[in-house]
Amino acid sequence: MTQDELKTLVGQAALAYVTPGEIVGVGTGSTVNKFIDALATMKDQIPGAVSSSEASTARLKALGIPVLEAADVAELSVYIDGADEIDAQGNMVKGGGAALTREKIVAAQSKRFVCIADESKMVKALGAFPLPVEVIPMAAARIARQFVAKGGQARLRLKDGAPLVTDNGQHILDVTGLQIADPLAFESEVNQWPGVVTVGVFAHQRAQVCLLGTPSGVKTLTF
Repeated sequence: MTQDELKTLVGQAALAYVTPGEIVGVGTGSTVNKFIDALATMKDQIPGAVSSSEASTARLKALGIPVLEAADVAELSVYIDGADEIDAQGNMVKGGGAALTREKIVAAQSKRFVCIADESKMVKALGAFPLPVEVIPMAAARIARQFVAKGGQARLRLKDGAPLVTDNGQHILDVTGLQIADPLAFESEVNQWPGVVTVGVFAHQRAQVCLLGTPSGVKTLTF
């Protein structure tokens, strides 16, 4: 199966974790787009969704799925999102789609995080994928230097030759050269750096379930 077919497979499998009558948290990215398409088949069974990005909001609305504000929802039973990397404990690197801050917010108000991914995203240790870090622009150069001190190299993410601007009006540094041996401690440390909005390590909001697309079907991992 192609990578696209694997994404479709896990997107459809995630429907099993959507409870009729309850609002669902929806992430961002190409794999999540497959889930949103599948969710449209049961849109009459749910009140709506809380979305982690403008892009997902637009796709949900286009398919007739109501989108609610996160601030208006107390708690979500499930949050379904993809990952750029996921390890054997459910820790993830996320933010390739530039929505990491809102993704972490929605994940934090959800009882359970279900990660949907193809098997290429499964890693022994986090760090091979460039780590996204959303930053306040005036702090970007200093934060980049702090990553150099940790053995990494940080580059400002560009779009059409200019700094990419997130849905929150901030910039993103992509950091390479890191080996994240202790994701929880790393996330806690970097989140304390002045000017960091969110680091793309999801250890405090790690996945409890991963639906992994493989050539032999969907493999369910629980953490």
